[in-house]
Amino acid sequence: MVPNHIAIILDGNGRWAKKRGLPRTAGHTQGAKNIETISRAAYKMGVKYLTIYVFSTENWKRPQSEVDAIMKLLNNYLSNCLKNAKKNNMQVRILGDKTRLDPDMQKKIAELEEVSKQYDGLNLNVAINYGSRDEIVRATRTIAEDVRSGKINPDDITDEMISNYLDTREVPDPDFLIRTSGEERLSNYLLWQLAYSEFYFTDVPWPDFSVKDLEMAIEEYNRRNRRYGNV
Repeated sequence: MVPNHIAIILDGNGRWAKKRGLPRTAGHTQGAKNIETISRAAYKMGVKYLTIYVFSTENWKRPQSEVDAIMKLLNNYLSNCLKNAKKNNMQVRILGDKTRLDPDMQKKIAELEEVSKQYDGLNLNVAINYGSRDEIVRATRTIAEDVRSGKINPDDITDEMISNYLDTREVPDPDFLIRTSGEERLSNYLLWQLAYSEFYFTDVPWPDFSVKDLEMAIEEYNRRNRRYGNV
C-alpha cells in the first residue's frame, strides 16, 4: 500500500555541502533539484499528496547571506514550478505566512496557485516561511474574529472546523512523515496534521535522497501495523 499523503522534512542540505567542501548554498541548490525527481517518482508510485518543508519561520535566524541565497533559489524554483506544474499535471499550494516574503515572490505564488489549480495529478504543498505554531496562532486569530463577528458560535468549534482554518484546509492529513539526514524531531512542522501519522527517519541527506530511498521508506511504512487510539 502506498501512503495517500507523504510529508517530508528536507533536511541535510548544508551538511551535504560541507562534507564535499562546498558552500552551504550548493547544498540548497542540489536539494531543490531533487524535489522534482522525488515528486514525479512519488506520483508514479500512487502518492496523491506530497508536502515538503523547505523554509521554516525559524530559518530567518540563519546568516543573512544564506537567507538571501535561499530566497533567490526559492524565487527561481517558483518560476520553474510554473512550467513543471503543467508538464507534470501538478497542483501546487504554498503553505505558510506569505506576508513576510517579498512582493515578487507573493505575486509568483498567487499566479502558480491560480494556474495549477486546474491540474488533477499530484498535489504538491510547499511550506515556505512556515511554522506549525505560527499556523495555529493565525488560525486561532481568524476563528476569534469570526466568533466576534457572529459568523460562528464558540459551541460549534470542533477539531474539523479548526482543520478548515489551517493552511492545509482541503488537504487530508499526512499518513507518513519522512525526515532526512538523521535528525529525529518535528521542528515545528505540521504539529496538528501529524497527530496520527507514521514517522520515518533516515540518515541520508536530502540532496542524496533517491527514488530507491523513497521506495525503502514506503516498504517500511507497509511493515507497520497501523492503529488509532486504543484500537
